Amino acid sequence: MNKPFFKRIFGLLTLATLPFTAVADVQVLDEIVAIVDDNIILRSELDARLQQVRANIAQSGQDIPEERIRREVMDMMILENIQMQMAERVGLRISDEQLSAAMARIAAQNNMSLEQFREALNSSGTSYAAAREQIRREMVLQQVQRGNVNQRIQITDQEIANYLESEEGRNRTAPEYHFAHILVALPSDASSAQKAQARQQADKIYSALQGGKQKAIDALLKADNVRATDLGWRKQPDLPSLFADQASLVQDGEVLPPMESASGFHVVRLLESRGHNEVIAQTRARHILLKASAIRSEEETRELAASLRKRAQQGESFHELAKSFSEDIGSAQEGGDLGWTNPGQLVPEFQDAMEATAIGKISEPFKSRYGWHIVKVEDRRMQDVTMDLRRNMARNILHERKFGEELDIWLRKIRDEAYVDIK
Repeated sequence: MNKPFFKRIFGLLTLATLPFTAVADVQVLDEIVAIVDDNIILRSELDARLQQVRANIAQSGQDIPEERIRREVMDMMILENIQMQMAERVGLRISDEQLSAAMARIAAQNNMSLEQFREALNSSGTSYAAAREQIRREMVLQQVQRGNVNQRIQITDQEIANYLESEEGRNRTAPEYHFAHILVALPSDASSAQKAQARQQADKIYSALQGGKQKAIDALLKADNVRATDLGWRKQPDLPSLFADQASLVQDGEVLPPMESASGFHVVRLLESRGHNEVIAQTRARHILLKASAIRSEEETRELAASLRKRAQQGESFHELAKSFSEDIGSAQEGGDLGWTNPGQLVPEFQDAMEATAIGKISEPFKSRYGWHIVKVEDRRMQDVTMDLRRNMARNILHERKFGEELDIWLRKIRDEAYVDIK
């Protein structure tokens, strides 16, 4: 650490080290409030952050002593500064495309278009450009933290099993159901004739839903005593008791026959479910990857792929050809074996070519961002992955729990190891 270098910078910025006669007519525009390793924090930066934090505290109605606010904001800025230097050392960057996509997601989460979001920021006194740079900074910090903390986290199969057996684990990984609900309402003192009429309405709605007759459905829903609601995603215990027990027995898209309660007749449709009988189509395949280079053009690479395909079709072992020629480090020594793959697991070009190839056949050469491929489809199956999804969900929950703990430890570590001089 070149501490005298920072002292020189400090002197230049504050002009405090010059004789009084030399600075009598000079006003201090800014000054260093902290040196953090190879960087500095300026008073203007600290004041801007303090102003923002004070405004947030005022909106929340909290009463926090000024000394504590200042201390905690300074600590936060020091930690951010350390992490941003770590990002710079490894060349971590957030592209404009990534940033624009993030801004669009934030706008969508606030039910706004990107232009509406821009206008909302401007009207609140925050420039869109400043907001973009703040989001870029936060994305960099997140990547630095994930990259350094994830490698510190280990989750064992036994931990996952224990969590799934716990009450919390059973509740949080339980299946979820998305129902649409239609109520044909009845007054509390409904007559037999009114009940019969309501029952007839419910039956017509049920039939129209089963038959997919949208015009009939729309017309039936216009009745004054009919109310349609979207129940959103709910776990089974959170569903209305009237049909909660039937949730696990219903298929996606299925409509339950009208059910009667004190409030009227109910017709419900399961729009979709997740974590419940998740059966997907899996494909087992092998592939050979070839990459164009300075000594082999794109066309020559495609021709080599076509030649290897022909050799395999004539009886040579695809397994051995992959071991000899494939440039996919991850699968070449396994004879190009990709194992059982799920829909969406592979890049779109590969997924499309694999789905278009019959079992036992080899695809024509095709190109992805990785290079030229040929793929041999070995088998297909329908696989119940419900338990795999529950285990993945449990792993993610445990990971996020440990991440918070490990992040605190890591932040204390980098703070202790950094050179920090608060002015």
